[in-house]
Amino acid sequence: MSPRGHGQIRRSQAIITWGAGSLIDLPNSSAIVGGLEGWPKVDLLQEIVDPRLTRKLTLMTGVQSPPLFAPPADETAPGAKKLGIDVWRFPRWMVVQEQSGENQRERSRRLVHRKSLDEKGRFDGRQVVPTRFVRACPRGHIDDLNWHWFVHGSGDACRRQLWLDERGTGGDLADLVVRCECEKSRGLHEAAELELKPLGTCPGRRPWLGAHANEKCELPSRLLIRTAANAYFPQVMSTLSLPDHGSDVQKAVGELWDDLAIVADSGGLAFIKQKPKVASRLAAYDDADVLDAIAQIKHGSADERPVKQVELDALLAVPEGYGDDVPVDPNFHARRLPDSVWRRSTLSDPIAFVIQLHRLREVLALTGFTRFEAVTPDIDGEYESDVERASLALEPTWFPAVENRGEGIFLQLDPEAVESWRARTAVQARLQQLVDGHQHWAQQRKSKRTFPGGPYVLLHTLSHLLLQSLAMRCGYPASSIRERIYSDFDGKRYGLLLYTASPDAEGTLGGLVQQGRHLEDHLTAALLVAGLCSNDPVCAQHSPSSDIEGRWLHGAACHGCTLIAETSCEMRNDYLDRALVVPTLQDPGAAFFPALA
Repeated sequence: MSPRGHGQIRRSQAIITWGAGSLIDLPNSSAIVGGLEGWPKVDLLQEIVDPRLTRKLTLMTGVQSPPLFAPPADETAPGAKKLGIDVWRFPRWMVVQEQSGENQRERSRRLVHRKSLDEKGRFDGRQVVPTRFVRACPRGHIDDLNWHWFVHGSGDACRRQLWLDERGTGGDLADLVVRCECEKSRGLHEAAELELKPLGTCPGRRPWLGAHANEKCELPSRLLIRTAANAYFPQVMSTLSLPDHGSDVQKAVGELWDDLAIVADSGGLAFIKQKPKVASRLAAYDDADVLDAIAQIKHGSADERPVKQVELDALLAVPEGYGDDVPVDPNFHARRLPDSVWRRSTLSDPIAFVIQLHRLREVLALTGFTRFEAVTPDIDGEYESDVERASLALEPTWFPAVENRGEGIFLQLDPEAVESWRARTAVQARLQQLVDGHQHWAQQRKSKRTFPGGPYVLLHTLSHLLLQSLAMRCGYPASSIRERIYSDFDGKRYGLLLYTASPDAEGTLGGLVQQGRHLEDHLTAALLVAGLCSNDPVCAQHSPSSDIEGRWLHGAACHGCTLIAETSCEMRNDYLDRALVVPTLQDPGAAFFPALA
């Protein structure tokens, strides 16, 4: 590892795309992003305060009250100290760039270890590039392939020169053969046959935490292409900074949190109350009540509610108005639109109301990652407590985070309309098909997650359809608009939030939030597009329980109608079925909205 900077990424990419443990290609080499021990000291980083997210991370990871810090910014001021994140060269095996022969369909290149390179990083005077292939396991462990063992098997000590033969131009595994000069060889396609354990047992290596950070692992190693999409799945916990209505003392403590965050006991409280503004604001409350409120913000309570339930409470409590008054809270400013502004026909009868979020703040915290298989939060925004994740540090005491500010639109469905829709026979039959598909998926992955319910699939599909319509007029690309689905089955509250946010500004320009006034136009456009997919009748006739395609979490859904960029979707494009939203060729009777002429 060289102390000189070799590349730059955006601060948000250090949380979502290239967090600790991810594989990254630099201008002249490839590397693995280092753990939190390789970040600058926390006193040089910007702290992000979000008490509710901190409490959730304590419950999720077991780390007590972990602070949140943003990735280091690129300082452009003259004389400013350059801060960065350590990365480690990975993998250690290279492929020599041999001179091309006459036959371009067949070529052989030597496989060499980095220790064999000269001081200029060359082998035999020729340039080398990192090999595309490594081995890993779903728990995040990653290592070089043991190339000699792969070719020769155990018990053979041959260490002669290895070659990678390419017998085609497509780069497919079936066209690649690893060959030793002792005349033994093996097709690389065999490395992908997991049931044969061709790469042996995972050695538990964690190179992002250092050369000697191994841990015990008994999973079989899998072949992994460094640049593949399944090489890194970050587990990101997110919350919106919405007001959580509590007692008067809790509100007072929240207003003074910048001062009270360091208070741990009565002595600390007495010291902070020497500030006149703190003393005057807390004068009406006993010290014991203030300390209890501080402890609850830091550590939560036994009946801590899910993230989305708190957010939904705050959204439903906003007053009616147009939002043209000066925002008093830059983190959250919302108004419920009067019906006369946006409702123009009976098409929108199933929608109860529309809320414009003129200001919102989102905080994202990276808690760990997996490889090969993504782990997503449940419909309440919570991760399962027993989920496996690779650690970001040897002993994590804090987590990297980033805050985004932006705007959005929230709409709630009429609960009576949803209950009436759920009671229909055609809807129940369609939902049973989706439940069967979910059970097939759960059996394949041994997951304990339950089916999220018909209202969630309805909202999720409607969200994707509206998002695509909004992107045509709001000025933001579809990939920059994200969703949060709220399906409170017990409280019979069903809503969806479409928002855009950026870490580089104090807010956005209002292009999205103003589309709330034209919601019926977007709803009409979305339903017309969803009524007939370009892949129909194949799309409409897809069965979730079919083993042919293995798309167990999809009903009538494909890239031609409802699938969007995974950066926008909170469920990685799962649990979608437009047959629950509009009539389709295969199932015209399960739709929540009527057919449009």
